[in-house]
Amino acid sequence: MSRILITSALPYINGIKHLGTLAGSMLPADVYARFQRSRGRETLYICATDEHGTPTELAAAEAGVDPATFCARAHAVQYDLGRRFGLSWDHFGRSSSPQNHRLTQRFAQQLWEAGFIEERVTQQVYSNADKRFLPDRYVIGTCPHCGYESARGDQCENCTRVLDPADLLHPRSAVSGSTDIEIRGSKHLFLRQSLFAGKLRSWIEAKRGTWPLLVTSIALKWLDEGLQDRGITRDLEWGVPVNAFEWGANPDGRTPDVEGLAGKVFYVWFDAPIEYIAATWEWADSRAAEAGQGPAPDAAWERWWRLPDASDVTYVEFMGKDNVPFHTVGFPCTLMGINETRDAHDRWSTVNKAPWKLVDELKGFNWLDYYGGKFSTSQGRGVFMDHALELLPADYWRWWIMANVPETSDSTFGWEQFQAQVNADLADVLGNFVNRICKFAETRFEGVVPEGGANGALDDKLEADVLAKLRELTGHMEDREFRKSAAALRQLWVLGNQYLTEAAPWTAIKTDRDRAAVAVRHGLNLAALFAKVSEPFIPFAAEKIAEALGEPFPGRWPSLDGTGVLSALEPGRPVRAPEVLFRKVEDGQVAEWRERFGGPEMAIA
Repeated sequence: MSRILITSALPYINGIKHLGTLAGSMLPADVYARFQRSRGRETLYICATDEHGTPTELAAAEAGVDPATFCARAHAVQYDLGRRFGLSWDHFGRSSSPQNHRLTQRFAQQLWEAGFIEERVTQQVYSNADKRFLPDRYVIGTCPHCGYESARGDQCENCTRVLDPADLLHPRSAVSGSTDIEIRGSKHLFLRQSLFAGKLRSWIEAKRGTWPLLVTSIALKWLDEGLQDRGITRDLEWGVPVNAFEWGANPDGRTPDVEGLAGKVFYVWFDAPIEYIAATWEWADSRAAEAGQGPAPDAAWERWWRLPDASDVTYVEFMGKDNVPFHTVGFPCTLMGINETRDAHDRWSTVNKAPWKLVDELKGFNWLDYYGGKFSTSQGRGVFMDHALELLPADYWRWWIMANVPETSDSTFGWEQFQAQVNADLADVLGNFVNRICKFAETRFEGVVPEGGANGALDDKLEADVLAKLRELTGHMEDREFRKSAAALRQLWVLGNQYLTEAAPWTAIKTDRDRAAVAVRHGLNLAALFAKVSEPFIPFAAEKIAEALGEPFPGRWPSLDGTGVLSALEPGRPVRAPEVLFRKVEDGQVAEWRERFGGPEMAIA
């Protein structure tokens, strides 16, 4: 059976992540990973903190610690919050790891020696007020393409165009706000992305119809505008050092200018995607250490990434739309360049006997905003992961986010909608169903699954309807259509409530105990089914339901041929009513939270 490799965009180390970050990468990846594991597939879900770059240096300085200490502390916080949200990473690594340093340096060396990296003197922004070169993202100005006045020097968040600081109109320092900046020359390394334009276009065109339109349209827009070579080094102290002194000659016979590249580090957007592979290496080393062994052999992690060993792997990436360009152009160019070489006459050939695997499926998401405006830490607008868990258990947030995940367009979070949806779906539909059937079994059938009685027409219809909806849900999950999946799951819950209403075991028991037993048995088996298929979305509640029914957790996804779908619980098995699964969100809470976090009046486009 094929293996599933899942990565979600690396959350930046600086600051607590908000609900939009969850919606755009980590939570959908987790839901998909849980689903694939439940189907019995060998699944590896990898993520990590993205730790390099100027924002880290500045945040560390503000905190009065060095960047390494700052990152170690921040990583621990992000790991803890992710686990409390139920994110089931197999490994949550760090882009500052020794493995990523080694792999990034090795990849750069291979790209240089294959002729896909070259040296160029670039004109960079130097802030006289800050007495330092400013990295791209710390130069702010007006986007020359769309007129957005707060575009960064690496990318415009408004139109997603990739920029260079020199492109900006009216540039200023993001550190001090000073416009006292000048341009100075500095030698840097460039990845020759333009050489891969044809290969990238063919690769992306082949994904039309399987990747979301959002993803292919962004990628092809980049290519249509002319693919530019990209600088992959920066004048910073914190990052993966450039070790050009180890590199051999390129196809033109040139060796790198070691002195001119001294003290530079690789650009965060070069080393961060490589961390997907390095984090898998970290995972393998961690498992080896737990087993009391030394470092893992390369084969333990390369089997997920290098062909032909990874030929049975389906690699799926999850990310927000702002990350799409770097994962459809930059990272693929890196891997294509490592997998091939070219000589001085521009003849190409395969260089690796075991080439690195490119992504198979890429799931991109639009924005989740807050009342139509952006989440903002500095302005106290929106809900962030730590505060969310102070207010309500993780499953409330997980359910709402996945039921409204911004797949085809932007989605908006609002307290009133959140309250209405979690109350209706979680409390009134799922929670009410499980509570009713389990309590009735406790009080009228001695707390065991009843036996006796034969199926009637209503029961046969239920089984047929449930199987049809289960197949629909499974298809949507396999296709990573999460809003449709959430809708199908809710419809399964509704089928259970409709069945109980029609079967009415509390009425039938007065005159026909066998008929009531059939209804209760079906209801309890529905609850067991709900625990299995709800686990990817609301794992904490699903575990409580499974425990109340004596079912293993996490369970296996039900068979689509109908076998055992509504007969998992054998007669006589003890059951009990779980604690209240979901308490309703009250109007007073919504009013308090709007006051604390802001409402529609704070929305800013």
